[in-house]
Amino acid sequence: MEPWENRTVPELQPLTFATLTHRLRELHQRTQETPLFNPVFQLAHDLSRELEAGEISLGDIASLVEELETRSLETRADRLCTLVKPQDAARRMEEFCKASDGFEAFRDHWSHPQLHVVFTAHPTFLLTPDQSDAVAEAAGGGNPVSAATNAERPEITLQYEHTRAMRALAHAQDARDQINRSVLSCAASHWPDQWRSLDPLPFRFASWVGYDMDGRTDIKWYTSIAFRLSEKAQRLERYAAQLEEIDAGHALVATLRAAHTRAASSAEEFAGDLSDHADLSAAANRLTVEGEDKLLSLAPLVSQLEEEALSADAERAIALKTLAAAMRADGLGMGHIHFRVNAKQLHNAIRSRIEGGADLDLGSKGAVGALRELVSNAQPLSANFASLAVESSTAVRQFLAMAQILKHVDADAPIRMLVAECEQPATVLSALYFAKLFGIDEKVDVSPLFETETALEHGGRFLDSLLKEQAYRDYARKRGRVAIQTGFSDAGRFVGQIPASLAIERLQGRLANAMVANDMSDVAALVFNTHGEGMGRGAHPNSFKDRLEWPMSPWARRRFARAGIRLEPEASFQGGDGYMFFATPKLALATLSTIAELAPADTDPDVPTDPFYRRTDLSLDFYRAIKDHQQSHLESRTYSRAVTAFGLGLLNSTGSRVSRRQSDLSADRDMSLRQIRAIPHNAILQQLGYPVNIIAGVGSAAQSNYEDIAELLRESPRGRQIMRLVRASNALASIKTVAAYGELFNSAYWASRPYRGTEEHLAKACETLAEYLIQDDRNGVFRRLASRLRVDALKLHRLFDLVPDEEPHPEREQARRTIGVLQSLRLALFQHMFLKAVSVPAFSRANDISRRDVLEMVFTLRVDEALAQMRRAFPASIPATQDFAMEETAQYPRAGSEGYDAIRRDYIDPIEESYSLTLRISTAIANQFGAHG
Repeated sequence: MEPWENRTVPELQPLTFATLTHRLRELHQRTQETPLFNPVFQLAHDLSRELEAGEISLGDIASLVEELETRSLETRADRLCTLVKPQDAARRMEEFCKASDGFEAFRDHWSHPQLHVVFTAHPTFLLTPDQSDAVAEAAGGGNPVSAATNAERPEITLQYEHTRAMRALAHAQDARDQINRSVLSCAASHWPDQWRSLDPLPFRFASWVGYDMDGRTDIKWYTSIAFRLSEKAQRLERYAAQLEEIDAGHALVATLRAAHTRAASSAEEFAGDLSDHADLSAAANRLTVEGEDKLLSLAPLVSQLEEEALSADAERAIALKTLAAAMRADGLGMGHIHFRVNAKQLHNAIRSRIEGGADLDLGSKGAVGALRELVSNAQPLSANFASLAVESSTAVRQFLAMAQILKHVDADAPIRMLVAECEQPATVLSALYFAKLFGIDEKVDVSPLFETETALEHGGRFLDSLLKEQAYRDYARKRGRVAIQTGFSDAGRFVGQIPASLAIERLQGRLANAMVANDMSDVAALVFNTHGEGMGRGAHPNSFKDRLEWPMSPWARRRFARAGIRLEPEASFQGGDGYMFFATPKLALATLSTIAELAPADTDPDVPTDPFYRRTDLSLDFYRAIKDHQQSHLESRTYSRAVTAFGLGLLNSTGSRVSRRQSDLSADRDMSLRQIRAIPHNAILQQLGYPVNIIAGVGSAAQSNYEDIAELLRESPRGRQIMRLVRASNALASIKTVAAYGELFNSAYWASRPYRGTEEHLAKACETLAEYLIQDDRNGVFRRLASRLRVDALKLHRLFDLVPDEEPHPEREQARRTIGVLQSLRLALFQHMFLKAVSVPAFSRANDISRRDVLEMVFTLRVDEALAQMRRAFPASIPATQDFAMEETAQYPRAGSEGYDAIRRDYIDPIEESYSLTLRISTAIANQFGAHG
């Protein structure tokens, strides 16, 4: 075999996916000869050489990226289709009618929600509207994804997110109507004398888009009111249109239309700037004034429709009851709404109500005693929109906003108050106090969120203590439920996704125990599992059955069933990724019919115990070992530095909420993982090539007892589910890719690149890069991380050998090669950017930003900031002598801005174009994973 160093640069023409895949396969064979060889970086180097030599252009790469984008969208469409199988929706609807043990059992099954579906505003709006539509169309069995799909990204604003959420909700409502019509038709054919007493309610919908105040200050209180009014107007319009289809002359059509007009008018007013007292007063007075068009409850309309259905023919009765069912489910809105605040905001608000509260430990017995007294003695106070306008406390404003919505928008639909970082019962009691103070405690469900390590570890004791409080028990009985929320994103970031899911599962079981111990089994348990579409956010990718069971396992469901507690499971569909399941009416029906078929609210309490929960001597040690391994990564300077090496520069902007706290340039090197939110953290792991928070630690946790652990994982349904998740994630992972990113910062690589006379035209740039990177720590950081991951992966593969792959993916290697090509292309583009950046002519320091600072901006992918500084130094237009009407001639200066034009053309524009291509590659890689983050 010819010595490697004597070979010429390989032929990569034509620049196609097939050519690069073939080359990557060849390079992978080299690892047998030299284990440290990195095929991903070598392909990137080959591409870089051809790019810098002019053999290929950025235009050529752009064409290939477009092709790979299209392939990635097709992959995403295939994944979506596989999960919900739209082609089986009709079959599922028929099966609903067959599965019956008599009318009473049928009515009981369909009269309570199988799932509460929440559309959240998580920042996962990765795809453009056209890309989303293309994926949805292809997933539904329509046209394949076209290469001409528009990749132009809109600005992601709160209004954009809300519009997309309402679109998804409308499709979900239509799909639920189809299911309800089918169920009613089935009942009518089987039980002609009884079916009219059936009131189907298979799903409830909700949204927090526009109501989530946790961690953001850009949502004003009147913005939330405007959104709620617009949702009321939209729903009333849809009710009216639905009733018109049944009976265009129905008297209630005019009632609905009039109420719609009023709500729409007020929504428009509250959507404006109401900072002026006069404007706010006028808008508020028009909203609150009484009138026949002020519709606050649908109860009379539902009663009238149900009454008419009793005597109508079957077809009309089914249509009327379908509309009545929608009204019962949604009320005067597109769905229920969730407000969300942080525990600290509640604590700040309650301290002023307690004597000496400023210095009081709210977890102390004294504080809890004071809160008990506050809740007990609270007398409802009236409030108006002026009360909202003058209130300075974020938490209190939320309760005032809820009070005004219940008073002037929808008097019936309950509202959820989600409390983030809630780690002590005093926080819930504080919320109860404010709910009671404003007279809304019978309409608001206060729901503590468990997602931090502390909350999950001590959540059982928290629930025991909370349910012992008489005030809370009285409140829960009035509401008919105990509501909690679990969070998979942050929990998965801090303790690993597998330990997080197992800890949440244990917490759910502790809730069932606490409800029984405190004589609360007569109320429902509403468990809101906030998980998303990415594996790092608690979405199991193998099937929809796994997706539903991962956050709320059969074991946990059986704990409630055996205690006689009615379970109300609730799950989130997060941002743009989640809305994909409802992107078209066909997909919405496929999704909801799949959920209805799987029936997550029901379970068989008599199923034998899974060995995973019986053999706790093994499973508990397995859980703890993975958790310890994950936490060692989190506490490691190496891991933190690697994840933050590029800041957020690997990611597209995917939401209106800021993804990290602001920092100056010098702070980037010491950026903490806690400065980056959970979804961007997960997304960066995807882009670096290894989902650490899913895979890491599983192999190491088994090393002390491979055979017994493997046997447990083989025999246990939960164990097999865990391994399916690990295998799915590992199938897309590449430690070589992690190491390749470190080579970008390898001073020796740049110093050696023009060695022996190759690439002489890059000698100066490579020397500058080599000198600059001598002190850079990132090469060593990525090498150390890759080494640690490799040791753990060796142990994982030993475990894989003992636990058979239940469903080997036929496209596994193709997916890995696709990601490998994408990663190599991006690494080549980064090299192009680095070479161009150091080649930009020297320019003067301005605003305390030096040329070195600009280089660091490029290396940390703060490219927009770097380009802004370069354009300041080399402006597009500068004054020229010919701009002046001078009679006297001059020979100086001899040239105008032609030199600047060349600098922009040769350096600045290529950096911008390259970076734009890297972000398109980021989208394609995320699509291979099935979600952003």
